[in-house]
Amino acid sequence: MPTTATRIALDVVGAVLDPEMPQVTLADLGIVRDVSETANGTVTVTITPTYSSCPAMGTIRADIESALRAAGYGEVTIETALSPAWTTDWITDAGRAKLRAAGYSTPGPAPRRGDGPIPLTLRPRPRRIACPACGSTSTRLGSEFSATPCKALYRCLDCREPFDHVKEI
Repeated sequence: MPTTATRIALDVVGAVLDPEMPQVTLADLGIVRDVSETANGTVTVTITPTYSSCPAMGTIRADIESALRAAGYGEVTIETALSPAWTTDWITDAGRAKLRAAGYSTPGPAPRRGDGPIPLTLRPRPRRIACPACGSTSTRLGSEFSATPCKALYRCLDCREPFDHVKEI
């Protein structure tokens, strides 16, 4: 069972906003894997990036360290765990609700194929994506990459609104 100090550090880290989608916290996204504190007060945070070359990781590390220092923690260590790989299945229900409220189309279940790796396909899998503005599934992929590599750009063919879809990973 975590100590009170560790729970406080976990709450501080979990409340840090994602730099690319500031509507959700790092806890909402499920990238905070562990927060621990040693007897001498060093806080160690383990995070898993949404994908291994995520450009936001430097900012996420700096934001975590800044939040912990502002909360009075002196020594902070941030570690990255790549295994198991992050999946959109780790986004909390609260996180999905916040994304929808901000106008994002939320990911469906992550692709699975037994216990092994998912084979690479050169054609995008067709997705049935609902428009977050009107709910129509009459949508068209505009670009497999949007403002960030983890989002795709769609347009609703009914209400004509463009929107980002958080990709299933």
